[in-house]
Amino acid sequence: METTLQVLQKEPIVPFVVLLAVILVVPPLFERIRLPGLVGLLAAGVLLGPNGLGLLQEKSQALKLLSDIGLVYLMFVAGLEVDLEQFNKTKHRSIGFGICTFLVPLIVGTIVGRTFGFGWNASILIGSLFASHTLLAYPIVSRLGVVGNEAVTITIGATIFTDIAALLVLAVCIGIHAGDFTPLKLATLLGSLIIYTVVILFGFNWAGREFFRRSGDEEGNQFLFVLLAVFLAAVGAQLIGVEKIVGAFLAGLAVNGALGHGPVKEKVMFVGSVLFIPIFFVDMGSLINVPVFIRSLTTPQTLGLTVAIVLGLILSKFLAAFIAAWMYRYNRREMMVMWSLSMPQVAATLAATLVGFRANLLTENVLNSVIVLMLVTSILGPILTARFAPDLVVADLEPEEVTGSLNWDESEGNSLTVVVPVYNPKTERYLLELAALLVRSHSGCIVPLSIAPGHIHMNDPQITNTLKRSQALLAAAVELSREMGVEAKPLIRIDDSIAQGINRASREQNASLVVMGWGRRMGFQARLFGSVIDSVLWGSHCPVAISRLLESPTTIQRILVPIENLAPRSLWVMRFAQVLAEATQAQVTLLHVSDPTATGRFANRPGAARIAWVRSQLELLADKVSPNSPPQIEIVSDDDVVRAIASVSKSYDLVILRSSPRRTSAGGLAVSDIMPRMAERLTCSVIMLGEPQPGATAGLIGVDTEKAKQPPFELGRAEG
Repeated sequence: METTLQVLQKEPIVPFVVLLAVILVVPPLFERIRLPGLVGLLAAGVLLGPNGLGLLQEKSQALKLLSDIGLVYLMFVAGLEVDLEQFNKTKHRSIGFGICTFLVPLIVGTIVGRTFGFGWNASILIGSLFASHTLLAYPIVSRLGVVGNEAVTITIGATIFTDIAALLVLAVCIGIHAGDFTPLKLATLLGSLIIYTVVILFGFNWAGREFFRRSGDEEGNQFLFVLLAVFLAAVGAQLIGVEKIVGAFLAGLAVNGALGHGPVKEKVMFVGSVLFIPIFFVDMGSLINVPVFIRSLTTPQTLGLTVAIVLGLILSKFLAAFIAAWMYRYNRREMMVMWSLSMPQVAATLAATLVGFRANLLTENVLNSVIVLMLVTSILGPILTARFAPDLVVADLEPEEVTGSLNWDESEGNSLTVVVPVYNPKTERYLLELAALLVRSHSGCIVPLSIAPGHIHMNDPQITNTLKRSQALLAAAVELSREMGVEAKPLIRIDDSIAQGINRASREQNASLVVMGWGRRMGFQARLFGSVIDSVLWGSHCPVAISRLLESPTTIQRILVPIENLAPRSLWVMRFAQVLAEATQAQVTLLHVSDPTATGRFANRPGAARIAWVRSQLELLADKVSPNSPPQIEIVSDDDVVRAIASVSKSYDLVILRSSPRRTSAGGLAVSDIMPRMAERLTCSVIMLGEPQPGATAGLIGVDTEKAKQPPFELGRAEG
């Protein structure tokens, strides 16, 4: 009689249920003990795989399908996350460093392979594993505000070169391994690969732009188009004898421009981040044979291979950074940041290793060594980045370059136009009062806006009822504006999408600011189904103030502005706070949360010296914004930023936070949200400011807005 375990193993739905439970539970548990969630997924794969409890069988077709989808999705997201704009800024130097950080590790890795008895084909493939890199430490340089440093920029740009080149080497090595090697077959493979690459990069890019232009706001169809593109590219790669992950990466690059940074891209990356990519890492863990893994770290021969791979990668990446720094005359700190940023091996390396292992080109010892390599570099790289990045120098922005985005002084006639979408009568008054305080001193006007959802038939009774409700809301808004002594220009708009209607009306009115109420949908639910706030932030041409006002803004006397990033980008948030404070005669306080374990320029000095330096920097920023009535400055030491802000905010009437774009990390794997925690802990009124740029989604203050690659709503701290 079959046991319960044997029965469950035969049921194809069981592996999927197990995987969902692992993805939901394991990563947060590992993050609580300060280990990456990715490590937790690998450990779960080891425990549940054929070498553990046996719930996940290697021969399971369901698991193999989901893992293959995750593998393809991983490389697609890696291509999708490549910042083409960043690459174009310094493309020549990016290519130069890309060549260095590709060729040097490739040569070292090949030497390692040959030293340990591998053939030329397998040795070159091992070298290609060294050549790529994952920008795992990007969130650190982002929140420190040093993304504008040229050394950082070219390291980011080099990613596109190293990933493509490493995948092309993989394709050639697998192609050679699959059949008899002849120069003619190699030439045919390379020719097919070149034609295929051109077709994908240019053909899919054109098709994507055309489809998105014609489909308008049909996000569902656009999402399906992106999925079709990635898997069609993967199938096409296999048809010409190339690994499917090559096609997936090229597809990510191809649709990058068409997707932009809108809600469709967010949903595409979200599906991969919470489902398919974690399944790939669990399956990767299931391949690890614990006795063999332990033997690879204890047996002299296999231990030597592991040590050679780890040290070879670290030293070769250092040598590449040294050569590039010498060529472009970068200083030691910039060289160290280039080295640390290009060191971590996660996405492309693991994907290529699995492909080589499945093709019997790489041994199990190499697979285990690469797992160790991933763990070492993913820890060491960010540590070194946090150590040296705070000392980088970035060219300062002029104050008008930052505060100008608020249009306080640049609007026609020195006026300010604030659009206030009205929907909830309970919050309408406070939002209008906030807008009135801002426009009163700038001879501006308020545009109360009501969006009526459209229907196919414009004589539908539901539209009539909605319009009547909108007219009542706007009439109340006009009356409130009259009480507050400001001009109101009410506007009703019929639109299929509330968010699109708000953005289009704001653009038509040439608005300087949009003031919205804080929606209830947050966290996982918002990421899965989206929210009006997210969509407005993605598409708005001007700043957006998302407000949760517990009392009338006219009574505000103490305003708290947490400042993490000691860079001129923080000026526009301070400028907003100062304008509001002048209207209510309130006092502004700048709060900086200092990590007790901070690294950087003042890491080895007493805490007082570091705090004094931070205070001096904040005073310089404050003087640029308001030289006549500078805000107060408060610095607290705490390793939990949310807790620190929540504690200090108890004696304040309003906290002003700054939003930033959010991106996934570690090849698309992101599990934790911090915004729900912040919303729950703050007991006073809150205003979250979103900058007018593509792709901005609700995050928190202090993260640089140059496309922060980090888990959603992550709040960090300045560490220097």
